[in-house]
Amino acid sequence: MSRYWSAVVHGLTPYVPGEQPKIDNLIKLNTNEHPYGPSPKALQAIRMEVSDGLRLYPDPNADRLKTALAARFSLEPQQVFVGNGSDEVLAHAFHALLRHERPLWFADITYSFYPVYCGLYGIDYRQIPLDDRYAIRADDYLPQGEARAGGIVIANPNAPTGRLLPLEDIERIVAGNPEAVVLVDEAYVDFGGESAIALIDRYPNLLVVQTFSKSRSLAGLRVGYALGHPELIAGLERVKNSFNSYPLDRMAIAGAVASVEDEPHFRESCRRVIATREQLSADLAGLGFEVLPSAANFVFARHPQRDAGELALALRNRAILVRHFKAPRIDQFLRITVGTDAQCGQLTRVLGELLA
Repeated sequence: MSRYWSAVVHGLTPYVPGEQPKIDNLIKLNTNEHPYGPSPKALQAIRMEVSDGLRLYPDPNADRLKTALAARFSLEPQQVFVGNGSDEVLAHAFHALLRHERPLWFADITYSFYPVYCGLYGIDYRQIPLDDRYAIRADDYLPQGEARAGGIVIANPNAPTGRLLPLEDIERIVAGNPEAVVLVDEAYVDFGGESAIALIDRYPNLLVVQTFSKSRSLAGLRVGYALGHPELIAGLERVKNSFNSYPLDRMAIAGAVASVEDEPHFRESCRRVIATREQLSADLAGLGFEVLPSAANFVFARHPQRDAGELALALRNRAILVRHFKAPRIDQFLRITVGTDAQCGQLTRVLGELLA
């Protein structure tokens, strides 16, 4: 604490990112990074930007990237917003579109940055419990008498559970809340979900947020984007240009554009992760774990006879990192990123030894 802090800083509880230690021969399955590299075309495009041109500012609008994303999703460039990772995009959306008199609604178990943004921007919020199988119930997000949302945020697939809400349920929520922005955070959708992007032209209150960090293996580049009605995008642009008018550097723009244009690499790398996830889920179930159905690049699992915190520590002592959350309802689960086949095989071998 410092007497020089502003009042809002004293009341903040910051988000805690996953551990990024420097350990030799580490198997890192705790931060949902892609196990395989980015598109070679993206890497080449990034290298080409390392030149004397770095003395110049990048395009503040990142028009090349907006055009590429619009073309891929059959939208117009004015329906695309880009930012420095999807976390920045989410932050601008909370500030620009989700701060209203009525509370913001999101799940009680979901991406833990959401309540952090609410604290930062002074947004009242309501956390809606997942059901007994850790799934979102669409009916819980529809107006109930005088209870109406000022905005709704849904991570789909949800994090850290990995569970997917079908597109028809997303549409019910969007259609049932025409006066509120419904933000669908699709950081993991490419690993097994159906995107809500298909609904954008029908619903002016829908904003879809995605990232290059997961399925495109560019977490180190920091590129995220939002897709929606031009009026929603204009609101995001007003906030962005009041905060940081040059969010994406030249290398980020070039690498992201090349990644979008390399569709075969994208689809094949997703296919490999999905196949490994299914094998990992089966192997964990064979060891006695309860594994929730996952449409993400991670699985959420618990063992009925072993404490999750103790297992996470024992794995760490064997140079294998997984994520353990100490939050209510999920303190006995481990979130395990899908790594390579070899990494996941080593994880299950070690778990077998520890359980034995």
